[in-house]
Amino acid sequence: MRFRQVHLDFHTSEAIDHIGSRFEKKQFQEMLRLGHVDSITVFSKCHHGWAYHPSQANQMHPGLSYDLLGAIIEAAHEIDVKTPVYLSAGLDEQLAVRHPEWWIRPRYGGHEDLFRPGYHQLCMNTPYLDTLLAQIDEVVQNYDADGIFLDIVGVRECYCASCVATVRGEGGDPRDIGVMRPLWERTYANYTRRVKETVHARRPGMPIFHNGGHIRRGRRDLAQMNTHLELESLPTGGWGYDHFPLSARYVQPLGMPFLGMTGKFHTSWGEFGGYKHPNALRYETALSLAHGAACSIGDQLHPLGSMDEATYALIGKAYKEVEAKEQWCLNTVNVADVALLSVEAAGAHTAEGGQDTFTGQSDAGAVRMLLEGNILFDVVDLESDFNAYRVLILPDHVRIGAALQPKLDAFLAQGGRVLATGESGLRAAEDAFAVDLGVRDAGINPYQPDYFRPLHPLPSLGEAAFVFYGQGRKVELTESGTEQGRRENPYFNRDAFTFCSHQHTPNSGEYGGPGMVESRNGIYIAWNLFEDYAVKGSLAAKETALFALNRLLPQPALRSSLPAQGSVTLQKQAGLSRYVQHTLYAVPVKRGDGIEIIEDLLPVYDVSIELRIPEKVHAIYLAPQMTPLDFEQQGERVAYTIPELECHQMVVLEYEEII
Repeated sequence: MRFRQVHLDFHTSEAIDHIGSRFEKKQFQEMLRLGHVDSITVFSKCHHGWAYHPSQANQMHPGLSYDLLGAIIEAAHEIDVKTPVYLSAGLDEQLAVRHPEWWIRPRYGGHEDLFRPGYHQLCMNTPYLDTLLAQIDEVVQNYDADGIFLDIVGVRECYCASCVATVRGEGGDPRDIGVMRPLWERTYANYTRRVKETVHARRPGMPIFHNGGHIRRGRRDLAQMNTHLELESLPTGGWGYDHFPLSARYVQPLGMPFLGMTGKFHTSWGEFGGYKHPNALRYETALSLAHGAACSIGDQLHPLGSMDEATYALIGKAYKEVEAKEQWCLNTVNVADVALLSVEAAGAHTAEGGQDTFTGQSDAGAVRMLLEGNILFDVVDLESDFNAYRVLILPDHVRIGAALQPKLDAFLAQGGRVLATGESGLRAAEDAFAVDLGVRDAGINPYQPDYFRPLHPLPSLGEAAFVFYGQGRKVELTESGTEQGRRENPYFNRDAFTFCSHQHTPNSGEYGGPGMVESRNGIYIAWNLFEDYAVKGSLAAKETALFALNRLLPQPALRSSLPAQGSVTLQKQAGLSRYVQHTLYAVPVKRGDGIEIIEDLLPVYDVSIELRIPEKVHAIYLAPQMTPLDFEQQGERVAYTIPELECHQMVVLEYEEII
C-alpha cells in the first residue's frame, strides 16, 4: 500500500456541460508532483450514476465527449502514480429515477420530498446488483486499474418489495425484525462475494475495498470482505478527532494493510473552495503514520477537469513530510500494555447512554483518556487475545456473556487485571458480577448526578468531593475488596418540586456506598465514567481513571512528560530490529458550528520519554533528521529526551536481537 494517496471525488450533475474540457495531462501530472502524490483513486461512476468513459454497461455523462477515465489513468501511470478506480455502488441517481422499485425502503416513513436535492440508496437484493457487477467488470476488463473502490455500502435495513418477497418466499414474517436481519446480512455478503468473483476472475488479487464510512468494531467478518481497509475519518466532516485513533487502534492488530483517510476540505466531502490549514493536514497525516497507517486525502475534481493548484500545494506540504518518513513506518506492529474492549465490539453500542454509529461515547471517552494519559493501548473485540495485554478495560456497558466469560477468566488466571466501570462486569442476563471485583451489585444508583470522594488526592485537584454526571451503579463492599473512594449522595435529585440552584443539588455528605474498589482482579468504578468524560470532559473523571490505571500498571512500557494535548505511540519494526516511537502535539479548537480545526502548531520542548523494552538498545536518533540522541539504559528501562517537538517527531531505537 502506498503512503501518499488522494481520493478524488467527481460527483457531477448532468446539468453541467463541457465535462473534462480543461483536463490536460501535463497539468494533472504537475499537480500530482506538487502534492507528492503516489496513488490517486479516480472515478468510473459517480453518485449521480454517470460513467466518465465510454460504456456498454452504463451511460456516459451527457456532458462528456471522450474517455476521461482512460486519460487520467494514462497520465498517472506515466509518472508512476497508481490509480485505484472508484464506482459509487450504493448510490446511482440516474438509475434510481428509472427504477424506484430498487430503492432501499425503511419500515416506517419513507415519504420523500420530491423537491429536496439528494440521492436514493439502492438495494443489493434487487436486479440492481447485476447492473453494478457489469459496470465493475467493464472497468476491470477495459482499464489498467490498480484496485476497485466501492462506496456507500454496508449491511442495510431494507423493506423494499424484493426483500419482503424474499423473506415471505422462505416462509418468514417480514414484520419480525429478527427474521429480516439475516436477510440483510446475506444480501451484503452475497454482494461482496460476487464483486470479488467478478474482479478476480479477470484480475486475481486486485485490491477491493467496500466503503461504509466506518469499520465496525467486532465485525471482523465484514472487514475481511475487503483486501485492505480505508478508515474514512474526516475530523471536520462529522468524525471528529476521537474517531481515527479509536478505529486505527482496533484495525492495526487485525493485520490487514490499512490507511487513514482525511480530507483537504474545511468541512467535508463535496465542498468546493474549502481548504483546511496546512498544519491540520500535517497533523492528520502524521496521526496516520503514528498508528501504523498509510495516508489518503480527499479532494473533488472540478467538472471541467482542471486540478486545483491551491489544493495540491496544500496536500504537498503534508505529503513532503510523509515521504521523508515512510521508511520508518512500513510493516509496523503496535506495542500496547492495555486492551480496551470496545462497547461497539461487545455488542452494547445501543445501550443506555447513546452510543453513536462511529465512535460511541464510552469508547470515545476511554480513548481520549488513554491518549491524554500517554497509555499504550489497543482496541480489542471478543476474538482478540486478551493475554497479550496486562490490563483490560471494560468501559461502562460491557456485560459478561457466554463468549466473554471464559476469555475473561483465562485472562485473570494468568495475572491480568481489569478496570471496569458502570454496569461492566455484570452478567449479561442478571445484575450480579460475573467476576470478583470486590463488590456486590445493589442496582442502579437512584441519584444522578452525585459525588465521588477519592481516598487519595487527585494530582491536579487535591482532596474534595467531585461531581460525577454519569449514571452509576450502587454497590456494596465484599471481603475481597478495598475501598479506594466513596460515593456521597446529593440531598435529592433535581425535579419540579425539589431543586436547588442552577444545575444540580449539592452534596449532602451522606455515604452512598463504595465509589471505587480494588481487588486482586482489578479495579471497579461505579459510574459510566468514560461516557461522562466524553460528554462533560471532567478533569476529576480523567484523573480518577488514570489513578486506577497507574495502580493496575505500575511499570508501563512508556512514560512521558508530554502535556495532555499530545499523544504517543510505540511501533515496532521487528524485521529491521528497531522501535519507532511517535510523539504528536496539536490543540484542535472549535470554530463555527462545532467544527474542530487545527491552525497553530506550537512547539513543545524537552519532552522526556522512558520506555521499558527487553532488547539492548545500541543507537537512538530522531527521524527523519537522523540526529543522534543521548540515552540511558538500565535493564529494560531506556530514557531519553526529545529536545523539540513541532507537530510530529519520530524517535528510532535500534536494538540488538535477543539470542
